[in-house]
Amino acid sequence: MTETPRRSLNVGQILQRYGTIAILVALVIVATSMSNVFLTERNLLNVLRQISGTSLMAVGMLFVILTRGIDLSVGSVAALGSVLSALLVAQYGPGVSMLAALVVGGICGLVSGVLVAFLKLPPFVTTLAMMTVARGLAFIVSAGQPIMVGEPGAVITAFGAGFFAGLPYPVILMAVVFLVAGAVLVFTRYGRLVKAIGSNVEAVRLSGIPVAWYTMSVYVISGVLAAGAGIVSTSRTGVGSANIGVGAELDAIAAVVIGGASLMGGRGGVFNTFIGVIVLGIIANMMNLARVPGYHQQVFMGCIIVGAMLLQYASNWFRK
Repeated sequence: MTETPRRSLNVGQILQRYGTIAILVALVIVATSMSNVFLTERNLLNVLRQISGTSLMAVGMLFVILTRGIDLSVGSVAALGSVLSALLVAQYGPGVSMLAALVVGGICGLVSGVLVAFLKLPPFVTTLAMMTVARGLAFIVSAGQPIMVGEPGAVITAFGAGFFAGLPYPVILMAVVFLVAGAVLVFTRYGRLVKAIGSNVEAVRLSGIPVAWYTMSVYVISGVLAAGAGIVSTSRTGVGSANIGVGAELDAIAAVVIGGASLMGGRGGVFNTFIGVIVLGIIANMMNLARVPGYHQQVFMGCIIVGAMLLQYASNWFRK
């Protein structure tokens, strides 16, 4: 009786499967050697709290990128969500203000989704326009001034500062969003079709699937999660500001790309995106501990994005 030989992984498959984890492990080793503060509970919780908003935007960005799209408006929609959640809380209470912010974020995503999916406008240009519109609305609504949530928003700020079972509430929210998104992509027909659209949109269309509706939906998801990130920012600072989220779309894209997702669509996962967000958080934390100036941090972040793209290219080259 002969034993069936096991298929061995080639270099490209190894890079694709374990490259993101290898980057994370290497960063943890470097960060630990640089500072004995890094592995303290306080610092690690601080890192997780800081990436909680970016993580929501990264999940939404993952859904969009899986369909071979892009959403450059997430940072501006987060700012609009932050402003609305702070502005409405005094008159309507925290529940209605947060719900309104999420609905407006979904509407922003809906507009982008309709233009991309039904009118066939380029995602880059469409979401770039929405980025400008949403940021402008945030400044108009707030009159260009930060809005304090004050006593009426005590529930919101309590969420940003509170803990449950030793974990900050924003971190728990982040974990829940990742778990739900992962379950949707792996176990539901919707998730499988989102990936299929990015892999071969024509085959999906010929199967009788309404591709435009699925494409539109991922932009709505991205908008809602971006507004949620804005609410998280308001809960942490107690202030709704139109200035938050500048450049956040780049962080979200970087997290997804570092996680191994293909910008050509069809490939990517929630777990690796989570690792990608953590990688960005650790890098930012390392540079803060090393007192690297802010402008220098932007240079390092750009180099990291290029490095992640090169790793992805290398994995594709080795697979061939």
